[in-house]
Amino acid sequence: MSSQQKASEGNLPPLTPGPHQKRIGLISIVACFGGLLFGYDTGVANGAEGPMAEELGLNLIQVGIVISSLVFAAAFGALACGRLSDAWGRRKSIIMLSGLFFLGTLLVIFSPGGAAHGEFSPAGFATLVAGRIMLGLAVGGASTVVPVYLAELAPYEIRGSITGRNELAIVIGQLSAFVINAIIGTTLGGTVDGVWRIMFAVCALPAIALFIGMLRMPESPRWLVEKRRYAEALGVLKTVRSPERALAEVHEVELIAEEERKNNNRKVGLNAVLSNKWLRRTIFVGIGVGMAQQLTGINSIMYYGTRVLEESGMTAQQAVLANIAFGVVAVIGGIIALRNMDRLDRRVTFIIGLSLTTTCHLLVGVASMLLPADSAARPYVILTLTVAFVLSMQTFLNIAVWVWLAEIFPLHMRGLGIGISVFFVWITNGVLALYFPSLISGIGITGSFFLFAAVGVIALIFVATQVPETRGRSLEALEEDVSTGAIYQVKQEAASR
Repeated sequence: MSSQQKASEGNLPPLTPGPHQKRIGLISIVACFGGLLFGYDTGVANGAEGPMAEELGLNLIQVGIVISSLVFAAAFGALACGRLSDAWGRRKSIIMLSGLFFLGTLLVIFSPGGAAHGEFSPAGFATLVAGRIMLGLAVGGASTVVPVYLAELAPYEIRGSITGRNELAIVIGQLSAFVINAIIGTTLGGTVDGVWRIMFAVCALPAIALFIGMLRMPESPRWLVEKRRYAEALGVLKTVRSPERALAEVHEVELIAEEERKNNNRKVGLNAVLSNKWLRRTIFVGIGVGMAQQLTGINSIMYYGTRVLEESGMTAQQAVLANIAFGVVAVIGGIIALRNMDRLDRRVTFIIGLSLTTTCHLLVGVASMLLPADSAARPYVILTLTVAFVLSMQTFLNIAVWVWLAEIFPLHMRGLGIGISVFFVWITNGVLALYFPSLISGIGITGSFFLFAAVGVIALIFVATQVPETRGRSLEALEEDVSTGAIYQVKQEAASR
């Protein structure tokens, strides 16, 4: 980065209190309904799949297809919506996603059953899978577009805590699904037919709120600059910054955007990536960071926590109740993470998180190996260690990973870059969701968690040697350093010192 641009970043007027602070807070709340939907839709099946399978006459294979169809569709939703948001805009893309959430919910809850309760209906199964695929496309799209939208609206000084709110909303959505399922199942399970439809129907409410709310929200000012709509960008920034700060920021964004067009010979998106080795490297690092997060096994616990606890020695009823603890500590960890997001470097956060999760994996494996299967303490020791794993994951890794992915890619290919990275996140998620029950059944808790620990060591080496720092820098400063490779040289120089 040139000395002029460094000075420009350093001389941005400081953040000041005023109505613009409340405005950006409101924007983040509305956009995070996308994260809430993401969390609820991935968590609701945890309690709904049993009654659903019973009413619709689904066998285990068909249940697996219904559950995993959302995860694999999310991979393609992330990839497609990343590129769509680069071309169409962040705000319009989120509005479109709210419609997908709503329509997908309708397809699921109105899936026709057979002529009799428990009789399989091919039409009902096809409708159910179509609804889950639509929800998956929306979940994947939200996981890509919402963090980018928040990162591009937030001032760099508090970008981590603003962008990280989306991940907190995700785990709140998962916890809400666990709790709502428990309430509905307990109060209506024995008296109302189609109770699983009510569980899914709750998803329609935040979808409507997201649609109505986003109609009143602004477009990303950085996307507007990329499209050379400078006056609109300045108008948006003046609603979320002081007038002096808005003018300074729009000038900086405009300057870097123009320089990027010149340096890339006006190539943008995929063409720019293919012609620039540093952009290609950043894509691969982004894929690695996303996959490292998933290979900790966090979503295996969020999807199959009850199965792990039953394997440890708990009864089915005990496991269902204890499973809520995972959602609770995930929210607690998310709140702690938001407080630390603009205080700790991203790389430091990653290394602390992977060190703690790998340690937890090792301890779960050791406890499972040393404690006899009939030990009364065994299930509670494993529960405690697994809860510690979820807390470590949410406090130091989940939020930080999504924030880092929203920061690292240059403006002209930000949607594409995060879309490709998140595509691999969801594919890894889907593979683990598909095979984790078989893994637990085949090599048990001991082998499964030792395997996760081995992967954690590899992930630690990868983060320490490959991942550049992004905290405390404007997106424009990061953009130039990523495009020229300077960000990797800074990391290497810091490591050598």
